[in-house]
Amino acid sequence: MTTLRHHTTDILVLGSGGAGLLGALHAKAGAPDLKVTVAVKGLLGKSGCTRMVQGGYNVALAAADSAERHFMDTLDGGKWLNDQDLAWTLVTVAQQRIRELENRWGCFFDRNPDGTIHQKAFAGQTFDRTVHKGDLTGIEIINRLAEQSWARGIERLEEHRALALIPSKDGSRISGVLLIDIRAGDYVLVKAKAVLLGTGGGPTMYTYHTPSGDKSCDGMAMALRAGLKLRDMEMVQFHPTGVLAGPGTRMTGTIIEEGLRGSGGFLLGGDGERFMHKYDPRNERATRDIVSRAMYREMLAGNTNEHGGLYIAMAHLGPDRVRREFKGMVERCADMGFDLAGGRVPVVPTAHYMMGGVVFRPDGSTDLPGLFAAGEDTGGVHGANRLGGNGVANSTVFGGIAGDSMARWVPRHGALEDPCPAALDAAIALAEAPFAKPARSLSPLRDALHKLMWDKAGILRDEAGLAVAASGLDALEAELDATGIASGARGFDLAWQEWLNLRSLLLVSRAIVTAAAARRESRGAHFREDFPQTDRDAGGLAATIVTLDAGNRIGLGWQPVSFTRVRPGESLLPAAAE
Repeated sequence: MTTLRHHTTDILVLGSGGAGLLGALHAKAGAPDLKVTVAVKGLLGKSGCTRMVQGGYNVALAAADSAERHFMDTLDGGKWLNDQDLAWTLVTVAQQRIRELENRWGCFFDRNPDGTIHQKAFAGQTFDRTVHKGDLTGIEIINRLAEQSWARGIERLEEHRALALIPSKDGSRISGVLLIDIRAGDYVLVKAKAVLLGTGGGPTMYTYHTPSGDKSCDGMAMALRAGLKLRDMEMVQFHPTGVLAGPGTRMTGTIIEEGLRGSGGFLLGGDGERFMHKYDPRNERATRDIVSRAMYREMLAGNTNEHGGLYIAMAHLGPDRVRREFKGMVERCADMGFDLAGGRVPVVPTAHYMMGGVVFRPDGSTDLPGLFAAGEDTGGVHGANRLGGNGVANSTVFGGIAGDSMARWVPRHGALEDPCPAALDAAIALAEAPFAKPARSLSPLRDALHKLMWDKAGILRDEAGLAVAASGLDALEAELDATGIASGARGFDLAWQEWLNLRSLLLVSRAIVTAAAARRESRGAHFREDFPQTDRDAGGLAATIVTLDAGNRIGLGWQPVSFTRVRPGESLLPAAAE
């Protein structure tokens, strides 16, 4: 076994996306004397899903728009499964946060001729409220937040992978986190008075996926192993337009942003004809779940191009306009050999975002004292489907709130507690397991997981397919348990990192399949071919709750949805605004 090093801080932030960096900055601003440390799997400012955000940030700024309208769109999009207190916090605090991003942290978003912030159309919304920086909004946000974190002396543990949330000896609170220093291959135990879980999601268990391959739902897996509850895990969002760049390239699945459809882009079948009118009166501007299902049905029917996918076309809007408004997307497609401005780009629905995650409160706290959570690691904000543009808003809104909460909580309640020895030993033993097994290639396991989840627990589901998925995941876990990696230098051991990725992905996949089998209805992103669509149903509507027991078995329960602000069929809007 490699060395176990020890490190101490007041506040440990896991992840350096929008949630992590806003959490760290707010914690440092609220309690300047506290030591704040950010641990990130890659390099701070260069990794994480927020940096990859293209489209923009939803917020009600215009006089004709309102937080109430944004709230109603969010509930309609989420098919009323949302935690309404969380959704209300999202839409109201976003109005403050977008100004904070510009005026405090230095972000600069596109402007109208009169100097006001420009907002563009995104699908599933009744108002054009998506703030953006061209089509590279995430880069603008993360570059500025990274600069601000460096300027404020926030400590960085770069290329450190979080392995386990370690409770205190008595189990009453969190003690710290076990990490791997990827550069050296050593274990690092970081003791902290408070921890922010902001590692993001990453549904890379599907054949086509938008996040980079190193994203593996680690935060959700760690939370499950620590005894925390996860909600809405069956709700996996598929983005309609992932580029179909060909086999053997990681560029396949990379999204070209929703603003293309919002601006009037057409989806075409292999026959070159539009098809969305057959599925929804909003055509290409329907919500992501509806468009992804429509595309998948066209693919199943054989209406595909030579690559097995469909097309997006923008040329009818005028190539010069497309190049001007979507410069980044045009250049990205050109790098892959496609002409977005004047031709057609082959696309396929691609796994994009986890609506489900850790159960948490509007102040960012969780059921484990000292552990806070924000961003894609959490569930409840988006319900059964996330509106495009609500993701980066979610991360920055709740990341900042969690940072404020930790800055208040640590001086009053924080303490450095010794870790539970059994929990620490178990976490190390899990990570060491592959070195005691015969070395084999992990690629067939990853490929089998992709195919199983795509075919049986993907865009369209049914009872028989989910049963196959459950038994298939059991078999893949047994195979991973029997698969080892070669012993050698631990620093930058990519096979070890891939083994750990698969361990997390398999556990989270089991949570997805268990929750999907239990929800015997179609709602939002979860579509059961054997059960009808029930978008608005106040009677008995509940969120799935997934847990993990000591025997590594997934348990499932239900949590009734509380209509704290409005009930299905009602509205917060005045009649004239409906």
